Amino acid sequence: MRFPLFAASMLTLGLAAMPLQARDVAPALTIPPSGVMGVSDAQLTPAYWIGLQKQPDRVILDRAQIDAENAKLLQIDSSMHDLHALPKILMHEQVAGWIDQLSERPTRQLYDVDGKPVPAATLDALIDNLALSDIPAQQSTRYGLVVQRASLRTFPTRLRVFSSKGDTDIDRFQETAEFPGVPVAIVHASRDGHWLFVVSPRYAAWTEKENVAEGSAAQVFGYADKTPYRVITGATERTVFTREVPGVSQLQLDMSTRVPLQTDLPADQPVNGQTPYAAYTLQLPLRDAASKLQFAPALLQKNTDTAGDYLPLTPANIIRQAFKFLGERYGWGHAYDGRDCSGFVSDVYRSMGVQMPRNTSKQAISPALEHRLFTDKDSREARIQAAHELQVGDLVYIPGHVMMVIGQVGSQPYVIHDVGGMSYRKSDGGIAHIKLNAVSVTPLLPMLFNDHQTFVDRMTSIVRIRR
Repeated sequence: MRFPLFAASMLTLGLAAMPLQARDVAPALTIPPSGVMGVSDAQLTPAYWIGLQKQPDRVILDRAQIDAENAKLLQIDSSMHDLHALPKILMHEQVAGWIDQLSERPTRQLYDVDGKPVPAATLDALIDNLALSDIPAQQSTRYGLVVQRASLRTFPTRLRVFSSKGDTDIDRFQETAEFPGVPVAIVHASRDGHWLFVVSPRYAAWTEKENVAEGSAAQVFGYADKTPYRVITGATERTVFTREVPGVSQLQLDMSTRVPLQTDLPADQPVNGQTPYAAYTLQLPLRDAASKLQFAPALLQKNTDTAGDYLPLTPANIIRQAFKFLGERYGWGHAYDGRDCSGFVSDVYRSMGVQMPRNTSKQAISPALEHRLFTDKDSREARIQAAHELQVGDLVYIPGHVMMVIGQVGSQPYVIHDVGGMSYRKSDGGIAHIKLNAVSVTPLLPMLFNDHQTFVDRMTSIVRIRR
């Protein structure tokens, strides 16, 4: 769930209240002991939803079509960054613009993990650490590779801050995370020297210096384009332990990460003290003592969930990939080594080679993605009709949240989403509130946005990944 840093809670966003209609939740859905209306144990398996598809293995877009769509996204979506197209010299205005757009001084009271108000002096220090006055009039464009799962932050700090005293989950300074091997432009450093402001293909934010190794453009882009490679298709995998090269030992590799194979080593010789015959030998980026880019081999067991290329974009694969995250704890901005709602859907689609913007606000309106927008001029009937026409893989957006459609049972569309909770109206007229805080399967129509409106009432967009 990603929206502007200090936006109002989505529960307080309001169109005019609309009365709920009984037919919106028809047919009647059972409530199991979990309290998650309409979801049985059978529906918590991908096989159930794949079995409902008439053509589960139908290719929605082939590789050439996906590559063309990705190229269009980079070209026309302003939230994306084509690193190849960056000029050799960056001007002060460009760098300051990236930082100013993100690192705006908070105007509302924030709280630390102990529920204490964050003092103004602390915020003053964060602003000072941006070192905006140190941005040169012009500078050579520098590049690097992410070497480990890296948090990207609003400010150059590990300080976790929250909107209310009781909330210690949604850190308002956490933006997203990037995975090993992602190329970045390095455009600025914090005053204390511990943080870098980097521009990745999908984001521009602060990350700790230790997360990035600097190399030449040829090294960075050559690595990103190198073949052959493996794509991580499981939720997360880890490289084999090695004490010889700690920087690549048990390294977390998340779904959609593409890692080149190292093919120039003898097959009958050990890699990092271990035979490679039952593993893939990966080539991973490494940061040396001078922060410069090096490469090292690392082993990834062959029994891990990976593929020699991105998976085909089919209804069955969309469902299978989404369900690999089922039950994973919600992590705002990819916190807790997990992901949030927009991170979840984008990681699933990226395992099939489909790129998209990072945040819900950008995904929902991207000019490169096929989408249907909804406003307060759209009637309830039109919204309900659109919900009944949803297809597997469609992305449904409400303010601050996105859901992925996995199928329809009778007249009830179902979604899988990374969500904080589920609310619905009970038969006695009261409202049930179920805390989920995880990737969950729910029916769409009964989900309440507030006491008067359903999620469907508040739909802002439906995105469909296909031609």
